[in-house]
Amino acid sequence: MDSDAKVFCAFLCLLPALCHLGSTAANYNCDDPLVSPLPQTAFDSSSEMLLSNAKLNSQDGAAGWSPLESNTKQWLQIDLGERFDITGAATQGRHGSSDWVTRFSVMFSDTGRNWKPYHHDNTIWVFPGNTNSDGVVNHKFQHSIKARFLRFVPLDWNPNGRIGMRIEVYGCSYKSDVADFDGRSSLLYRFNQKLMTTFKDVISLKFKSMQSDGVLFHGEGQRGDYITLELQKGKLSLYINLGDAKLRFGNTHTVVTLGSLLDDQQWHSVLIDRFNKQVNFTVDKYTQHFRTKGESDDLDIDYEFSFGGIPVPGKPGTFLKRNFHGCVENLYYNGVNIIDLAKRRKPQIYIVGNITFSCSEPHVVPVTFISSSTSYLLLPGTKYMDDLSVSFQFRTWNSDGLLLSTKLSGDSGVLILQLFSGKLLLMIQKEIANIQPISTGSGLNDGLWHSVTINARRHRISLTLDNGASSSVHATLPVQISTGHQYYFGGCPDHLADSFCRNPISSFQGCMRLIFIDNQPKDLISVQRGALGNFTDLQIDMCGIKDRCLPNYCEHGGECSQTWSTFHCDCGDKGYADATCHGSLYEQSCEAYRHKGYPSDYYYIDSDGSGPLGPVRVFCNITEEKIWTIVRHNITEVTPVLGSFSGRAYSMSFNYSAGADQLEAMINNAEYCEQEAAYYCKHSRLLNSPNGAPFTWWIGRGNQRHTYWGGSLPGQCTCGLEESCIDMRHYCNCDADKNDWTNDIGFLTFKEHLPVSQIVITDTNRSGSEAAWKVGPLRCYGDRSFWNSASFTSGTSYLYFPTFHSDFSIDISFFFKTTSSSGVFLENLGIKDFIRIELVSPYQVTFSFDVGTGPLEVSLQSVTALSDGQWHHVRAERNIKETRLIVDEQPRKLVQSPSDGRVRVQLNTQLYVGGTSSRQRGFVGCIRSLKINGQSLDLEEKARMTLGIRPGCPGHCSSYGNLCHNNGKCVEKRNGYICDCTNSAFEGPYCKKEVSAMFEAGTSVTYIFQEPYPVSRNKSASSSAIYADTVISRENIAFSFLTAQAPSILLYVTSVYQDYLAVMLCRNGSLQVRYKFNKEGSYVFTLDSERLDNRRIHDVKIVREGRELTIQIDKIIQQKQNFSSDVQLKAIKSVTLGKVGDNPGLDPEISSVNSIGFVGCLSTVQYNQVAPLKAALRHPSLAPVTVIGSLNECSCGSIPESDLSTITTTYSSSDPFEKIDDRSPLTNEMRSGPAVIGGVIAVTIFIIFCIVAIMTKIIYQHKKTHGKSQPKEKEYPGSMDYSFRNELDLQNTVSECKKEYFI
Repeated sequence: MDSDAKVFCAFLCLLPALCHLGSTAANYNCDDPLVSPLPQTAFDSSSEMLLSNAKLNSQDGAAGWSPLESNTKQWLQIDLGERFDITGAATQGRHGSSDWVTRFSVMFSDTGRNWKPYHHDNTIWVFPGNTNSDGVVNHKFQHSIKARFLRFVPLDWNPNGRIGMRIEVYGCSYKSDVADFDGRSSLLYRFNQKLMTTFKDVISLKFKSMQSDGVLFHGEGQRGDYITLELQKGKLSLYINLGDAKLRFGNTHTVVTLGSLLDDQQWHSVLIDRFNKQVNFTVDKYTQHFRTKGESDDLDIDYEFSFGGIPVPGKPGTFLKRNFHGCVENLYYNGVNIIDLAKRRKPQIYIVGNITFSCSEPHVVPVTFISSSTSYLLLPGTKYMDDLSVSFQFRTWNSDGLLLSTKLSGDSGVLILQLFSGKLLLMIQKEIANIQPISTGSGLNDGLWHSVTINARRHRISLTLDNGASSSVHATLPVQISTGHQYYFGGCPDHLADSFCRNPISSFQGCMRLIFIDNQPKDLISVQRGALGNFTDLQIDMCGIKDRCLPNYCEHGGECSQTWSTFHCDCGDKGYADATCHGSLYEQSCEAYRHKGYPSDYYYIDSDGSGPLGPVRVFCNITEEKIWTIVRHNITEVTPVLGSFSGRAYSMSFNYSAGADQLEAMINNAEYCEQEAAYYCKHSRLLNSPNGAPFTWWIGRGNQRHTYWGGSLPGQCTCGLEESCIDMRHYCNCDADKNDWTNDIGFLTFKEHLPVSQIVITDTNRSGSEAAWKVGPLRCYGDRSFWNSASFTSGTSYLYFPTFHSDFSIDISFFFKTTSSSGVFLENLGIKDFIRIELVSPYQVTFSFDVGTGPLEVSLQSVTALSDGQWHHVRAERNIKETRLIVDEQPRKLVQSPSDGRVRVQLNTQLYVGGTSSRQRGFVGCIRSLKINGQSLDLEEKARMTLGIRPGCPGHCSSYGNLCHNNGKCVEKRNGYICDCTNSAFEGPYCKKEVSAMFEAGTSVTYIFQEPYPVSRNKSASSSAIYADTVISRENIAFSFLTAQAPSILLYVTSVYQDYLAVMLCRNGSLQVRYKFNKEGSYVFTLDSERLDNRRIHDVKIVREGRELTIQIDKIIQQKQNFSSDVQLKAIKSVTLGKVGDNPGLDPEISSVNSIGFVGCLSTVQYNQVAPLKAALRHPSLAPVTVIGSLNECSCGSIPESDLSTITTTYSSSDPFEKIDDRSPLTNEMRSGPAVIGGVIAVTIFIIFCIVAIMTKIIYQHKKTHGKSQPKEKEYPGSMDYSFRNELDLQNTVSECKKEYFI
C-alpha cells in the first residue's frame, strides 16, 4: 500500500468519530416545541366529543381533546408536516375539567399509516400521565424518534372523569438523504484506482422494505476478498472474506446473521465497523462481535462497490441475486455519502435502473389479531355469486389458528380455512356430511409473510400459497359453490348462533394485510372508523408481531422457539435447565457433591454456576478427608524424548478435558492444586544452574514460561530446595549430567501458574543423551466458597458489596442459620427497582423485587421452623419468564413473570448483606456460601473489616452430624467438618464404606482386649478397646456375612472366667446365638428362618441390655428373649472371627462346628466399640489383633454378581489414573531407542523373572508347611452336607485377593 493510500485509510478511521461528534453537537439542543406552531388541521383523532386547541397550556374555553367514548380504542394524532427528530413530549388534561389521562403509549409513522409503538427496554413503553387537569408532565424519550406523525393512545384516565389531553412535542429538524430502489436498480460507487485496499471499513445506513429478500450492498476483489450485506427472510446476513480465493465458493466464508422481521416497512439502522479481522455488526440496537476468516487483514475491492444489487459485468440490467426493493437513507461508505453523490450526479456514482431520491410509501394497511379467543374481523362480500375469490397475506408464530370462515349461500355449507400444525387446511362443512379437506404448505408459522388465494367456481376449488411458489392444490366438490355475504377473518364472535361463523380451532394471532374479496381490496381504515364491517380486539394499521427470540433469552446455547405470546427454550444436553436455561444442573465443586453424600466417581462440575463457563467432567475422589478434584490431560504416561541433532527443541502440548477458562475458574475456587512433574534423565540436563539458561521449561496459565521444577524457586528442583541433590554443586539431580539414569520429581503447586499446557526440552541432542518426562493430571482439593461464612451478631450491622448488575436473569443462593424469627438476608436498591430476600417469620422466606412493573413478592411457607439454629439453603431466581424460590428440599414456589415486563433490573446502591441501608430488620445469625449469578462473594474477607461481624461460623456438626453414619463422630473444622470413623466398623468420608474380607477354612481373626488401644493410627483418638476386668452388662453386635457353608462359626467372645458368647450357623442354615455364664448356665437361641447359607449377604444385629436380648436379621427382628436374671460377661478376653484357636474349654457343640470355622465373606464387624475386622485389615501391626490363615480383603457385595470361581479383590482407588514407579520409570515405557536402553530393559526383565521364581518357591513351601501343621483343618467330616463341598469355589477365589495374612 502506498503512502497516499495509507493516509486515506487513516482519515477513514477518524471519520466515524468526527461524524459522531457532529451528530452530538447537532442533537445537543434538540428540544424545540414542534406542536405550538401547527394549525388546528394538524390534529386528528379516533373520535371527538371536543377537539378545541389541544396544544399545551391552551386555555381557550374547554381547551383540549376528549373522545366520544372513553375506552382504549381512542387516540389523538399530530401531523408535524415533515419528519422531525423527536426527543420528548409533555401532556396536560383538558382545561378546567376532571378529564385527564393517567397512562398512555406513543406511536409514530412517516405516512400516517403502518404505525409503530415506541419501545424501550424491549417492550412497548407506558408513560405515566397526569394527576389533574392543568399540571404539566414532561417526558424525555430514552431514544429519539424520527417521524412525521405522532399518535397518543390513552390507556387509563381519571375514574371520576373522561379522557382529556393537551399535548406538546419537542425535537428538532431532521435532514437525510434518501434513495428509493425499485428492485431492478442499483448504485455503483467506482473507485479512483483499480484496487481499493482497506484495513478499516465503516459502512452505515438505514433502510425500510416490505420485501423479505434483497441485496443491500456488495463488493469483491480478484484475490477472493468480498463483502456482502443481504436481506434474507427478513433477517440481515453479512458475508465477508479477507484474501482467500480458495474460500470464495466454499462453505468456510464468514457469515453472520442478525435482526428479524426487517420487512415491516419500518426504518432499521445498520452499522458495520471492521478493523483488520475484528468486525462489529449492529442492526438496530443489537450488536454482534466476530472475527473474519481469510489470509490477510486487508479487504481488497476491485473497481467498484455496488448498492442495491449485484450487477453482472458486461450485462447491463442483469443481477446475480434478487435486488433490494425499498428505501435507503443516509448511506455512508467509509465516510462517503453515497446518496448525496448520486443526487448531485457525481462521476464516481453510476446509476443502474430507476432510482428516485424520495421514499415512495406503499398504501398497505396491516391489521393485528391480538387475542387467541376473541379477535375477529368481519368484512362484507357479494352474495349468490358463482365465483368465489378471496386472497390475503398473513404472518404468525402460532402453528394453529382460524384464518377464514364464511357461510356459503344455499346449502353449500361453510368454507373454513385454518392453520393446522403449520399447514394450510381448507374444508367445507355441511350439516349432512363434510367434504374431504385439502392441504398445502408446511412450517408457515415462521413469522414471514405468506400469501393465500382461494378461488372457487361451481364444483371446482383451488388453494394457492405464496403466489404459486408451491403448486396450487385443486379439488372437485360434490356441491356447487355460491358465495355468502359475510367473511370472518381470524376468529368468530362470541354469539356464534347469530354469526354463521364456525371455528373448529383457536382464533388466529398474527397479522394480515392486502385482503381482497371478490377481487376487490378492502379498506381497513374504514373498518377502523366504523364505516365498514366489524371487529373485536384488533390493532388496525399496524402489525404488532414481535420476535421473542431476539434477543435470545435462552442462555448457554439453548435453542429458542416461540409462539405469538411467549417463547420456549430447549436446553438440550448443555447441562442447564429452567425456563431460560440459566441454572446449572451440576454442583460447583467436588466438595459440594461430597456434602450431598455422593461417592467417588466421575461428575460434571460447573465452577461458575449459572455463569458463562460450561460444566467440566472431572473425577471426584471422595475417599479421603481431603476431597480431590482430578482433571486428566491427553498424555499421562512416561514419555521418552527422541534425540534430535537438528538443533530444534522438543515440545509437547497438553489437551485437557476442559477449556483454559474453565480450568482457571476451577483452580481459583480450590484451596490447593498440584501437578506432578517428573524428568528422567541420562546425560541430559534439566535447568543447568540458577544463573544459566534453562534447558527445560514448561508453559503455564496465560502462556507464561516457568523454569522451576517441583514447587521450588526458579532454576531449582525439589532436591535443591531440600539440599539432597546427588551433586551438591547443582540444584537438580539431572544437572549433574551423569551417564546413569536419575530423575527430578516434584509437585507444581503455585495455583496462579497451573495448569501445565506445554513442556519444552532442549538437551537431548548430544551423543548418549536420553530423557523422558511425565506430567500428571491436575489435582485440586477444597472449595474456597462453599464454607465461606460470616456471623452477624447485631441487627444493625451489615456487609456491603458493589451494586449488583445483570442482563436477563438473576439467581441468588446461600445457606443460613439463625434462632431469630426474622431478618433481611440481602437488599439492593435503585430509584424504583429493588431486590430483597428476607426471613419474615420463623416459617416464611420472601423474595421481593421490582423491575419497573411494580413490586412483586414470592413467598414460601416452610413446613418446619427455619429459626432452629440449623443450616438451611435458599435459592431465588428471576428471569424474563418466571420467578421461583426454593428453600432446602421443599417444593419450589413458582410465579410467572409479566409477558411484556422490563428485562433488566436497574439498581444503583450498594448490595447490603445481612441488613438494610436503613439499619432496620437486620439479620442475626450466619450466612454462608453466598453466590449471585454463579459468582461467590467473599463474606469472610469483608467481615474481617467490619465491626460487629465475625468471619466464619462454628457449629456445622449441629446441622450435618447426621451425615456421619455407623457410630461415626462429627468433628468440627474451621471450614466444615469431618466424620471420625475410629469407633466404627465402616470407613470413608461418612463412615459408610464397608470393610469386608474373605475367610478360608481355618482363617481366624482374634482381637485381644488389653489396655485401651485405638484402632486408628491417631493416638489422640478415644480408645475402642475395653479393659480386661470390665464387667459387660450389654452387647451391641453387628456384622454382615455371605457363605455357602453350614455349620460354621461366625463370632466367638470369651472371658477370663470361661464365659462366652458364640454366633454360628447350624447345619440347617439357621442362626444360633449361645451364651454361657458360670453361675447362670447356658442359653441357646436358635432362629427359625430361611437358610442363611444361600450365598446372599445377610445383616445380623444382636443387642443385649441386661436381661433383654434382641436378635435381628436383615433388618427384621426375628426374636426377642429375656434371660431369667441379670447376666454379665466379666473380664472379656477376646473376640474371634472365624475359627477359634486352641481352646480346650470349648463346648462340644461349638467344637464340632469349629473344625472348619467360617468360609465366606464377613463385613463391617462391630462388637460394642471394637471393630476387629477393620483393625486386622487397616492396622495389623498396631492393633491387638492376631490373624491366622489367609485373610483377603474383598467386596462381599460383588460376590453374588460374579462367577464365584473368579472373584478378585477390588480396592477403591484414591486416584483413577495409574501411577508409575519413580525409581524405574522407563522399564515398561521406553520401547525404542539406543541399544543401551534395550540392554537395561533385558537385564531388568531377567531380574524380575528370577524374583518371581524365588517367591513362587517360597510361597509353595510355606503353604505346604502350613498344610502339614494343620492336617485336621483340611479333613472334612462326612457329616458335613452339600454346603461346604459347594464352597470349594469360594476358597479358590482367595488367591485373587490383594491382601493376605499368614500368621
